Amino acid sequence: MPYTLKPADAYDVDVETTEYLKDHVDTGDRWTLNFGPQHPATHTTLRLVLELDGERVARCTPHIGYLHSGFEKLGEHMDYNQYVTVVSRMNYLSPISNDICWHHAVEHLFGIDITTRCKVIRTIMAEVGRIQDHLLNVGAVALDLGAFTGFLYAFNVREKIYDLYDYISGQRYHPDWSRVGGAMKPLPDDGMFRKLVRNLIDKEVPRAIKDLEDLVLRNKIFIDRTAGIGEMTKEEAIAWSLSGPVARASGVERDVRKDEPSLCYAENWDNEGAEAVKFSVPVHSDGDVHARFQVRIEEMRQAIKIIDQLLGDDLWEKLKDVPMDTYADGKFVKPKKEDVYGSIEGLIQHFELIMSNRGWDAPIAEGYGKQETANGELGYYIVADGGPRPWRTKCRPPSFINYQTVAKMLEGHMLADTVAIIGSLNVVAAELDR
Repeated sequence: MPYTLKPADAYDVDVETTEYLKDHVDTGDRWTLNFGPQHPATHTTLRLVLELDGERVARCTPHIGYLHSGFEKLGEHMDYNQYVTVVSRMNYLSPISNDICWHHAVEHLFGIDITTRCKVIRTIMAEVGRIQDHLLNVGAVALDLGAFTGFLYAFNVREKIYDLYDYISGQRYHPDWSRVGGAMKPLPDDGMFRKLVRNLIDKEVPRAIKDLEDLVLRNKIFIDRTAGIGEMTKEEAIAWSLSGPVARASGVERDVRKDEPSLCYAENWDNEGAEAVKFSVPVHSDGDVHARFQVRIEEMRQAIKIIDQLLGDDLWEKLKDVPMDTYADGKFVKPKKEDVYGSIEGLIQHFELIMSNRGWDAPIAEGYGKQETANGELGYYIVADGGPRPWRTKCRPPSFINYQTVAKMLEGHMLADTVAIIGSLNVVAAELDR
């Protein structure tokens, strides 16, 4: 069930916020400042034209520009497995979440029900991706406001997550891990996989969360820089179609994992009466930068809770003989390796799917699949014409939707508040590529 986090002024710190527009006289003497880009990755994708009245932002005009990557157009030129290499680059903070969401949408279109083993491992990795994304965001917010140590506390743990990616896929940064009906390969060893994940949730992530909270959450400077800054009411969040921590920090009690669940978030996910994983959806009522920071911290704790429920010995004993891939009727998924090496039919199917792209038995249909990722609702809309590639793909990137509010949040605030507000939105430049 949703529950409300403490407001900033509940801590034993004197909160000094300012009603920026109260009794303020606009002199009309304004000047224009280009804010950004400061980083090569944001070139042409994140530029704010600020109209300043002194040091106060009177007007903000965002220019998102283009990465010139053509992410959506590339979907028309790659098959349903190849395109995973593109979607993982749409959000490079938690690429495995994009992998899982893309193939969730494809499987929804094809009518494929993945195996219980695949559901468990995908759920675990989706939550690991959520932690990975939130760690960088809360660390970067601290860094932007001067707490460099906080960034290091958060970033150190991400190295352990990269080790886990490397273990399951052979790649550290962009795992490109999921496939239609399963994954690129089975786990090398269940025991080692669980050991790596257990080390993350029992030691590495809780320690990082505690370090971050001790450093900034009750820090007077941090609270003064974040409390009351970039406020968004619940009604405004809904009107702007916000999702994820940005919406929940404004009191919007929506989470795709609860409202439209799939994987192990759904009841009876194993078709034998299994209960959905238990977790709470943290919400806040302040709707400011500090509230978004708190929501992301608490969501990491809830992710740990979810993962812990899926690491039990009894569950993994049941999964021992369950394959990772779904071997469905029709040419949707890779054949078993023993069939590839031991039968001409398996070899032909493998060749047609991997080498020639002739084997896809895709429907003539359209569909939309979504997942609750770290930044909110990530969705893919696919139009299929029966061929080996989508006729059209369309992405609903949460950062693009959330970023549209930056002008509203900034107006009336000080120039120095700009970095705090942008940081709290967790803008991923590749998701702004239109």
